Amino acid sequence: MQSIERARRRIKLRDLHILLVVAQRGSMAKAAAELAISQPAVSRAIADMEHALGLRLLDRGRNGIEPTPYGRALVKRGTAIFDELMQGLEELEFLADPTVGQLRIGSSESVAAGLLPAVIDRFTRRHPGIRLNVAQMVLGTTRYSELRERSIDLLLGWIPTPFAEEDLAVEPVLSDPRVVVVGQRSKWARCSKVSLADLADEAWILPPPDTFPGSATADLFRESGLNMPRTPVTTLSLHLCCRLAATGHFVTLLPSSIVQFSGRDLSLKRLPVKLPRTSAVSAAIVTLKNRTLSPAAEIFVACVRDVAKSMAGRSAAHSHELHGGGNARP
Repeated sequence: MQSIERARRRIKLRDLHILLVVAQRGSMAKAAAELAISQPAVSRAIADMEHALGLRLLDRGRNGIEPTPYGRALVKRGTAIFDELMQGLEELEFLADPTVGQLRIGSSESVAAGLLPAVIDRFTRRHPGIRLNVAQMVLGTTRYSELRERSIDLLLGWIPTPFAEEDLAVEPVLSDPRVVVVGQRSKWARCSKVSLADLADEAWILPPPDTFPGSATADLFRESGLNMPRTPVTTLSLHLCCRLAATGHFVTLLPSSIVQFSGRDLSLKRLPVKLPRTSAVSAAIVTLKNRTLSPAAEIFVACVRDVAKSMAGRSAAHSHELHGGGNARP
């Protein structure tokens, strides 16, 4: 390729942006329409970059235009460049007026049903001008692609142990053990002493076995010396778990934070069942390594830490009270 210094002087930010859009859309015509410029202007920008670098950046294939290995490398770095530029502009906006801004958050369903509402309630009361956009993530299928593609600023969710994503930074904020839950109309809701073995013949709602929550659940029963119970329904939907458990006909496992914040509203009752330590999972903040967080994101992260700390204190007190005594069984 041409010398780095010469290429640096000749590559324009506008042309790099055009390359990114062409790579994303797979077509110069679609890129031109999105950018509201002519197709010859798009072709000329790409040609100028290829001439400046002395390398071919795009190939025409059966499925449209595709980046060459050189083009993919430049697109990858260019995406980071424009992400940092956007972060910088948002930081300038925030510095000019700390009461405004926006933040894109990804959340697993379990965190969205427990920790996140408490965080958002506190954050929006203190910073009403900062707009939050929350997207639900299914961690077992997306593999953190939204973070890597920079469509979200940070992620709140359960994380597996060990965590093997080398390009991501993880900060555990809350140990959120799973607890055994029934509806308030269940015969078990009146019991003050229950073991997991007592519930072996009940109908359970559990996660599918081929998912991270499902394999963690299997470990829990195995550590307790029990076979997996009868499971007429398997689902990753916590909303469905809560609704069916509330009928009183099912037993399920939920993160303790959901029961702590929403158990009464959802007509749910946490049973005093002691579970193995494998029942504990970590709710964590996940971000891209070496990526600068915006001021709004830093404030939000601080709010998450504060709420998680207060939740942990209340959860410990509740657990001590829950296992303090009683002797009735159905």
